[in-house]
Amino acid sequence: MYTRSEENYLKIIFHLEREFDKEVSTNAIAETMETKASSATDMVQKLADKGLLTYRKYRGARLSDEGKKAAIQIVRKHRLWEVFLVDKLNFHWDEVHHIAEQLEHVQSNELTNRLDKFLDFPDYDPHGDPIPDKNGNIKSADKRLLSELDKGHQGILVGVRETSTEFLQFLDKRNIAIGSKIKVLGREFFDGSMVIQVKREQFFISKKIAENLYIQI
Repeated sequence: MYTRSEENYLKIIFHLEREFDKEVSTNAIAETMETKASSATDMVQKLADKGLLTYRKYRGARLSDEGKKAAIQIVRKHRLWEVFLVDKLNFHWDEVHHIAEQLEHVQSNELTNRLDKFLDFPDYDPHGDPIPDKNGNIKSADKRLLSELDKGHQGILVGVRETSTEFLQFLDKRNIAIGSKIKVLGREFFDGSMVIQVKREQFFISKKIAENLYIQI
């Protein structure tokens, strides 16, 4: 068993590893965790002592097989609880992240497996993220960031990088949701902003927004 703080660090390091595909710096961990670099370094060293990751000073941390297995199970619980909250309790997708962060620390594999079965073994959470199965396998998806698409290209929204309440509420105002077809009508190379079409609506979005939307061509 691990403490809640240890689990939070394992999960963050897991996500950062997948995003950057390399060792994760303690500065990056601290920034994501919104804590001091010294605190992140202390925890990384503690996790290294437990064999959950390897850490090289000035290079960063990488999860060990045991650490990755633990992190995947935390992610699995988090995403299953998000599905439960949205599908069964009628929460909106912008309301569930913080609640699921509390529920992900419940220490019961049996509960997690029964929840998975109760939900009919969903493949993705409400934000389009793949849900690991009980063996830790994660489905890969052929997806690209909207910011990488050129004028005239289009695709289906299959996920979001940013899950903050403010960002998801912005998408709601624009009627953008998982499954929406998005077409790039124009692109400003100066700042990366775009003109897009969703259904019959046309509007500008910033580069930052485009960098947080995953599209499947």
